Amino acid sequence: MSEAHNEHESLIKTPKQLIAAVIAGFLVPIVIIVLLVNYVGNNALTGAGSSAMTEKAIAERIAPVAKVEVKDASAPRVYQTGEQLYKAVCAACHAAGTAGAPKVGSADWAPRIAQGYDEMLKIALAGKGAMPARGGTSPDDVTDYEIGRAIVYMANASGGKLQEPTAPAQPASGAAAAPASGAPAAASGADAGSAAAAAAAMASLKTAAPAAAGAGSNLDAGKKLYDTVCMACHASGVMNAPKFGDKAAWAPRIATGIDTLHNAALKGLNAMPPKGGAANASDDDVKAAVDYMVSAAK
Repeated sequence: MSEAHNEHESLIKTPKQLIAAVIAGFLVPIVIIVLLVNYVGNNALTGAGSSAMTEKAIAERIAPVAKVEVKDASAPRVYQTGEQLYKAVCAACHAAGTAGAPKVGSADWAPRIAQGYDEMLKIALAGKGAMPARGGTSPDDVTDYEIGRAIVYMANASGGKLQEPTAPAQPASGAAAAPASGAPAAASGADAGSAAAAAAAMASLKTAAPAAAGAGSNLDAGKKLYDTVCMACHASGVMNAPKFGDKAAWAPRIATGIDTLHNAALKGLNAMPPKGGAANASDDDVKAAVDYMVSAAK
């Protein structure tokens, strides 16, 4: 009987033990709550005071999508190196040989190197297969010279020994910008016979087309159409188009008369489509573009 009584006897026997039990009943839950709050608070915060609210993070989020860059047309142009243009544009296909592009560093370049620099440049400017003209770049952003440097870089990295192309002359300080970025200068290496033929052709133009000269040909409109359409071929001589400013190339054409040149531009000739592909251009603007290119070959 005494053993059963001891089993049911309370553990609290004194007032002090009772007070301690009551205090523990309050403190234990409080301690548990504090520990839970600290555990939850150790997680990364996404509100105020977190890394997402730093000045750098905020500046990145509110940064404008596009920027306007104003360039001085008369300032000397800084050209990209062949390696820079390759990494920025060409590597997208030529680094891995995508879409049939010759892979840099492979034997795929051997037959192309054998064709010579001029042929490779011609293909790069006009496009071939899956490669768009100029590798998809704009002549306003990437010049023929820069494309040539990229070709030399890729060819030499694939076993070639090509020389760097000659850099175009920089415009004089305060001079107007060239008619087209990367447009080659007038041929300076023409022999005496070619120069004489060009001079004779110009003389014949002055006598054969006084009406055209007196009609007030709008060279400004011609330059505008040249910069947007004609330069695609005439700036670098693509598809045998006479290069802008090349007296020797233009002389035999000028000798045929200004009316013949106008008609060829309007109706198309060989690889050149009617109006140079600018179907919406007026006949007067097309003629003005021809006059502008002829005037540059004087």
